[in-house]
Amino acid sequence: MTWISGTLYDRFIDNQIYDPEAFHIAILDIFNAINMALPGKHYDAPAHQEIEEFYDKWNEDGKKKEDFTKFIIENVNLSKADESMMITGIVAPPVAMVAKKTGQSVPQLSAIKAIPDAVFVPAATIAFLIVVKLSRRMAFKNIPS
Repeated sequence: MTWISGTLYDRFIDNQIYDPEAFHIAILDIFNAINMALPGKHYDAPAHQEIEEFYDKWNEDGKKKEDFTKFIIENVNLSKADESMMITGIVAPPVAMVAKKTGQSVPQLSAIKAIPDAVFVPAATIAFLIVVKLSRRMAFKNIPS
């Protein structure tokens, strides 16, 4: 991981970044690169406040690359599966099938017969997952951490 973070430092940070917003964007680019380079795993980026605090400390210190490598290693956290997303992913396909069968018998929804099951079920499942993700974000948005 030290080699990866050193390479990423050279690629993203070594371009003389002087403001916190550019630094934050570079950190997000680094985590995006890590997520693309290591398939099958997803890593969460640190919070915006943590990045700002590190930037302030990082600008004062002379050992930028070592501090940066340490920061990345400490903040590379494997993303954990969300239980609500997991349950929604398991429950949504049967619910979509039942909804489609029920919708076929309602005259106002007769157009639903034209949509093949192979398209309707995955589309409904993805829609359910998006709704759950957005509702969780809105529900936890106002909770102070």
